[in-house]
Amino acid sequence: MATAAILGAGDIGGALARQLAALDLLSRIVIVDDLANVAAGKALDIAQSAPVDGYHTVMSGTADVAAVVGAAVVIVADTAANPVTEWKDESGLALIKRVAGLNQRAPIVCAGAAQASLIERGVNEAGISRMRLFGAAPEALRSAVLAIVALEANAAPSDISLSVLGRAPQHIIVPWDETAIAGKRATEVLSAAQLARLDARIARLWPPGPYALGSAAARLIRTALTRAPRVHAATVAVNRDEGSPGRSAMMPVTLSPGGIAALVPPALSARDRVRLETTMRM
Repeated sequence: MATAAILGAGDIGGALARQLAALDLLSRIVIVDDLANVAAGKALDIAQSAPVDGYHTVMSGTADVAAVVGAAVVIVADTAANPVTEWKDESGLALIKRVAGLNQRAPIVCAGAAQASLIERGVNEAGISRMRLFGAAPEALRSAVLAIVALEANAAPSDISLSVLGRAPQHIIVPWDETAIAGKRATEVLSAAQLARLDARIARLWPPGPYALGSAAARLIRTALTRAPRVHAATVAVNRDEGSPGRSAMMPVTLSPGGIAALVPPALSARDRVRLETTMRM
């Protein structure tokens, strides 16, 4: 079993640590934050719930970024000094550069909703592979969209399959022609008025909250570590063939222990393909 390093003991980092521990896939989780006592306190709190919930993950907290050495996965979250402040901008870029130097193999998963530019700069300025540095927030958005579609269709979220594409918050595309609800196309189940109502609500679902973001990152990490054949939504740096190089976008991906295994080309109607191509070149 492997180790995960979570950079940040804020709300997202704490929620993620709890979700990952409960999965019982990792031998150890270390929470790294400048406020080492906060990181250690959250780790202890999560560790004390292990006998109740029946998992065996060893938890610890530290201020030493060198804890990422040897980790199977590194997650960039938010700081304890201000729990709503995600790692981003110059400080975030300096952090992921250091992490990439200390651990040259582990995927680096950005768990926050405000880290798209960090992913872009990490790939384009720091030279980190886009298959190794990516974001999990679109999966939290996809879950939120699933919830409102389920309510609109009077269906269970587990009966719905959909993708989210593009750029949040104003250029999110849900391809309704390819969305399935209980085995039928969404366009067969929902009226044009219902689909328009859903489209109008989607932008307001961004950004997801810290618990949703933590859960989404944990979901992607579980799929990567178990090599499950699931498709997830992720923030990925765009290359020249896909759109404006240097930018990032939400795309469907499959995962492996090394990071993104493959980008999954979405099956789109002619209208949605034009919308996506226009968005990707903005």
